Amino acid sequence: MAEPTPRRSEPRLRPAPLLFEPTQVAADPEHFFDLESIDDPRALLARATELTQAFRAATDRAVEFQAMAAAQLADPRRFDRLTPADIAARAEWTEDYAKKMVEFGRDLMRGVEGPGHVDPV
Repeated sequence: MAEPTPRRSEPRLRPAPLLFEPTQVAADPEHFFDLESIDDPRALLARATELTQAFRAATDRAVEFQAMAAAQLADPRRFDRLTPADIAARAEWTEDYAKKMVEFGRDLMRGVEGPGHVDPV
């Protein structure tokens, strides 16, 4: 089960860096962040765990940015605002999920984070 998203009052963990791979290496489907070259199972577990944590942190952060963008796009003060249905279509979400993400984004932008706050993810 994924860990909850860190809140702004908590310091963000600094996961292992996700280094970009050269195009030729990335094209090889067997190649994944050089994990296949690690022979020691302890080292493999450690590096794979670092990558897992880094991907989770990146996912959580990206979801927060999606939510803030959705809230900005749905802002009634914008002359070109989008409806939740429009946002859902652009992000490949359901309309209900888009509504939740708009609210989550509004909460993030207001700095509302607390025990009653529910992350839509």
